[in-house]
Amino acid sequence: MRDADFKLDDAMLQAILKTQRTETTEHVIYGKLAKRHKDKNAEILERISQDEARHASIWKKYTQREVKPSRLLVVIYTLIYMLFGITFTLKLMETNEDKAQRKYRHWLTSLPEAQKVLEEEEEHEQALIDLIDEERLKYTSSIVLGLNDALVELTGTLAGLTFALANSRLVGLAGLITGIAASLSMAASEYLSQKSEGSDTQPLKASMYTGIAYVITVAMLIFPFFFVHSPYIALIWSMSNALLIIAIFTFFVSIVRSTDFKPMFSEMVTVSFGVATISFIIGSLANKLLGMSS
Repeated sequence: MRDADFKLDDAMLQAILKTQRTETTEHVIYGKLAKRHKDKNAEILERISQDEARHASIWKKYTQREVKPSRLLVVIYTLIYMLFGITFTLKLMETNEDKAQRKYRHWLTSLPEAQKVLEEEEEHEQALIDLIDEERLKYTSSIVLGLNDALVELTGTLAGLTFALANSRLVGLAGLITGIAASLSMAASEYLSQKSEGSDTQPLKASMYTGIAYVITVAMLIFPFFFVHSPYIALIWSMSNALLIIAIFTFFVSIVRSTDFKPMFSEMVTVSFGVATISFIIGSLANKLLGMSS
């Protein structure tokens, strides 16, 4: 039964129903994720799942309605988990829930028990999420190294070669050779660096993360040159891919590390495209000089 002295208007009821559905949906998602893990991580996820179920039951006392979870969100977050890992998925869920709760807070905080639930959402669950142990996060710096170096080096190289060679296939081939050689070099350098520093990460795994990040970035940057005849259109496509890579990775890091997206994104774009612009100029000059000598 609802509190006898507490009456809900329609706006408040809708806000509570949306919050109740969010809690119910997250109860299901956390429960599914718990089954995919072992030991400590499974226990933490199951604990959060039960917390979400308890919160949903509190909101149900006011709505007096059964609310089904969003199947679409369950599928979406399962896919996000498969692509980006457990920590990113959990922090993204909490970020989205925080935004929704801020929207409805002026209604929810007027309810008995609501303030306690909101405080628990903000403190207790975040503390539990911070206990999640995910191997790939230990190698974030190695991934950043491979991705950043590939972006800075290859955007500049492709830009310079586009104006120097003015041939899409030649630019793509030169970029491919440069990228493969550079990825092997970066992976080897990261291996030696990690081994000499004696960090808690495994040097071989760190080098693999660096190399794989480099190769994926190279592939996305050079493939337009093999599909578009005009090297200049291919270059624009390649630069768009670079922007997309920067945006996706920066968003990933900003969520996982709970940092601001915009400064990191702006810095990476400025460095990568700054080098590319300088290379445009150098390539254009090289093209004119070669043209004069022919």
